Amino acid sequence: MCIFCDIANNKNDAFIVYESNNIMAFLDCDPINEGHILLIPKKHYLDVDELPSELLAEIMSISQKIVKALTSTYKPDGYSIMQNGGIFNDVGHYHLHIFPRYSEDGFGWTYSEKHSDCSREVAGKIAQAIDA
Repeated sequence: MCIFCDIANNKNDAFIVYESNNIMAFLDCDPINEGHILLIPKKHYLDVDELPSELLAEIMSISQKIVKALTSTYKPDGYSIMQNGGIFNDVGHYHLHIFPRYSEDGFGWTYSEKHSDCSREVAGKIAQAIDA
């Protein structure tokens, strides 16, 4: 069983901020900023493309409530919501990061030196795959 399944089944401690029958939210043990929350389905799924649509809708609805709570609690400059999939999912269980952001917090994107194309052709290729 994975660590997040253990948390969902009360076999591992976590600082829980929200729980329903299907999902759970708790503080990240290695936060980017104070208030960094992980939102997970209680049932094991690896990535977003495996989640049933109803569960994904519930996760997004709760993420909105979490953002409102973080905003009222911390008065940040903004917030970030992100989810890593494939080999970048370092836990092996779907989890959505939600955390308050500040202009001087040092968190940011890094970019590859490799050039990527932004064009009508690229948009058409992706749109065709969505429709498939």
